Amino acid sequence: MPTGGSALSDSGSKNGNLADIRVVEWCDEQGEYCGRLLSGLGADVIKIESPEGSPTRRIGPFLHDEPDPEGSLFFWNYNLGKRSVVLDLEASGGRERLLEILATADVFLESTPPGTLEALGLDAESLRARFPQLVVARISAFGDTGPWADYHGSDLVHLALGGPVMNCGYDPRPDGSYDLPPIAPQNWHAYHITGEQMAIGLLGALMHRRETGEGQVLSCAVHDAVSKCTELDLMSWVMRAAPFRRQTCRHAGERVSALPMMGNTKDGRWVLILPPMGSTGWGNLVEFLARYGMEADLAERIGGMGAAGAPGSGPGLDPELMNHITEVTLRLIRKFTYAEVPWQEAQEMGLMWVPLRKPHENALDEHWQVRGSVGEVDHPELSRPFTYALSKWVSDEAPWRTGPKSPRLGEHTDEILESAVPRPLLAVPAKPATSSDARQSRRGKSFALHDVRILDFTWYLASGGAPRFLAGMGADVVKVEWHQNPDLRKNMGQAPIGGAEARRGATQPLPPDNSTPNRSGQFMNIRSGQRGISLNVRHPKGLELAKRMVETADIVAEGFSPGVMDKWGLGYDVMRSIKPDIIYVQQSGFGSRGLYGKYRTLGPVAQALASTSEMSGLPEPAAPAGWGYSYLDWFGAYTLALAMLAALHHRARTGEGQWIDSSQCDAGIFLSGAAILDWSANGRSYARTGNRSPYKPAAPHGVYPCAGEDRWVAIACFDDTQWQTLVATTGRDEWARDPRFASLEARLLHQDALDECISTYTRDRDRYEIMHALQAVGIPAGVCQDARDRCEGDPQLSALDWMTELTGTEIGTWPIPELPVKMSATPPFIGGPIDRGAPAYGEDNVEVYAELLDLSADEVVALSDEGVI
Repeated sequence: MPTGGSALSDSGSKNGNLADIRVVEWCDEQGEYCGRLLSGLGADVIKIESPEGSPTRRIGPFLHDEPDPEGSLFFWNYNLGKRSVVLDLEASGGRERLLEILATADVFLESTPPGTLEALGLDAESLRARFPQLVVARISAFGDTGPWADYHGSDLVHLALGGPVMNCGYDPRPDGSYDLPPIAPQNWHAYHITGEQMAIGLLGALMHRRETGEGQVLSCAVHDAVSKCTELDLMSWVMRAAPFRRQTCRHAGERVSALPMMGNTKDGRWVLILPPMGSTGWGNLVEFLARYGMEADLAERIGGMGAAGAPGSGPGLDPELMNHITEVTLRLIRKFTYAEVPWQEAQEMGLMWVPLRKPHENALDEHWQVRGSVGEVDHPELSRPFTYALSKWVSDEAPWRTGPKSPRLGEHTDEILESAVPRPLLAVPAKPATSSDARQSRRGKSFALHDVRILDFTWYLASGGAPRFLAGMGADVVKVEWHQNPDLRKNMGQAPIGGAEARRGATQPLPPDNSTPNRSGQFMNIRSGQRGISLNVRHPKGLELAKRMVETADIVAEGFSPGVMDKWGLGYDVMRSIKPDIIYVQQSGFGSRGLYGKYRTLGPVAQALASTSEMSGLPEPAAPAGWGYSYLDWFGAYTLALAMLAALHHRARTGEGQWIDSSQCDAGIFLSGAAILDWSANGRSYARTGNRSPYKPAAPHGVYPCAGEDRWVAIACFDDTQWQTLVATTGRDEWARDPRFASLEARLLHQDALDECISTYTRDRDRYEIMHALQAVGIPAGVCQDARDRCEGDPQLSALDWMTELTGTEIGTWPIPELPVKMSATPPFIGGPIDRGAPAYGEDNVEVYAELLDLSADEVVALSDEGVI
């Protein structure tokens, strides 16, 4: 396994993508993950800490379960590779020292409480005036303006208000009513979501700075970022007024499915078993079951049905038949222990089966060790290494930094202050910041990536969502499609019959319009701002056209199974021979390097194997609740977008192209780093905690019922002051007199009784009234909002301009989620450089083939008639 070094050098002899970038970070848990990403990409990240240390040093788990600021495994995980400087910023000398360090920096990343920097005279505009090339990036809970700007956030509260909570949980009763609250996915995901998107924005701002020398101010509200990270529920509401319902460890949907999609082994563990999909035939399932004599009557009933088709396409099977198929399959799972389930054999047959793993089980898997996804980092002070989640992708040119360990408090103070020599002004081409060749957006300013072109073979959300971010920052994304392998164009948040006019008057869910392949709301969300062409690369002439387009591109991105592009004659070696500095990024479920390259995934499959499904839900022996949407599809998209931007930085610095092999599972394993460390350090397997806070003590900390059907509010009290304020606000003096609740420690021991008391208060009250009343006195609280709540009743999202109206040629004008990172000099715009919604199939053939390959309209028509485009 890879081993971390003891200095700032990167893995092996290669430099990271951001090896010439210095970041000064002043962050708590809201922003440390973003800093960890930048450090992993090779940046020198200097962490500013108070004399008491970062508050995250007091978040568990701890080494040997002994609270110690130097033994926080949470801090270890999120601060790997950083350097620590202690400054007393309440003193003028401390502020001057910080300014000296900022004079050496490229980025200042902060997540301080509102007003902190202004009180110190270190607000963003003052810093920019002093350091024109500095990129100042701020992560805040709700943004610094708007009606909720002063509200208090927490991971639970943000996941509630942003929508993930209402998508996640357990099946309802048979009558459709819910007896259990929705379950917040555990593991600090609100800050993971925000950190990924801020990192993407930062790398875009740094590309602009490389070209122009101009810094800028970035800001991202956690609430805004999280509210855009659900999947189909948002566009289904926007397009059709269709509400979604949560169900156990599978996608939330308009209707609760009777199919469990996972089965338990005879020793009480769980395995995900998806039916055949894509090119896999139903006969494969029958043949696999028959190997164990467990096929029952399926040979006669489904054995000859052929390929299953892509998810969301083609006619569905009769529900009763699907129930029968599932039950027959589950009989096989119940015959095995968890360790013996033949999931790899099933994968070899093209069936998407995987075990629901716990985090440490991936640390023991050779596939992830080979890829460097997990590995050991030395801790000399403890004379031993520990196992970490280390990287999000594989690259031979610019690998992830795998060390050194996180810093001890103030470990690098003297070293950094003694070398704080201001950097010379960045040498840039003689091109002004508002260059005439820079396409401007509807915002009236230039784009950060106005001169970048992506030849895009990605599809679905896991890979197809990545170019969305680059198009929003101005890249020319040329989306390549072929009608025999459709993308998210059918049954994916469709526009309604009657279009936008029908939606304006909707009082109930509207029927979807699948009359053409150009009515998908999800495709509109993912593909806005991009140009679309049709191209059959399996045709010799089509392959030649693709090769010619590679010459015009900076990046080629794809999301097929490993080896598909090579089979077509479009592998990295071929592309590099055409254009030596081409950047080639690929995204698959398991990655091409390693042992599982040909195994198949969708978001739920990756989530099961990468452990994110097993980590969320009520404590065992309850089944895991998992995620109610393809969370790792979004993180696959974030990862691939970050990879493209990182490779652009590497090329700008070295002139070299790069091959990057990323996977959804890599992205998921990276998120479970603290749990892997807990296993490595303390020998403890992760255990689910429902809606409680396992590592940052809080009580109450949960989701509580409110007046109305399936209405809930999240409440968190992290100290005795917040608890006493809660008691005073609710008027429940008897809680103050109850010895079980007298201190945080006591409340942690009696959470069941505490939750019942809180529920008796909330059950008959309006959820928003509870939230506003508690927030007014400084208690983190948030309504568990669904898509309707976010779209129609959230004034803070409206104040943040979280949606932008775009027009698609055929689908019409609809609101689409905007990129959440605000950028002062190069503001993103989801309509991209073309100011348009997603392309209709092949919409831009004539324009693109003429512009890039100098083909005439007649030649384009001839190629279409020939089946080439």
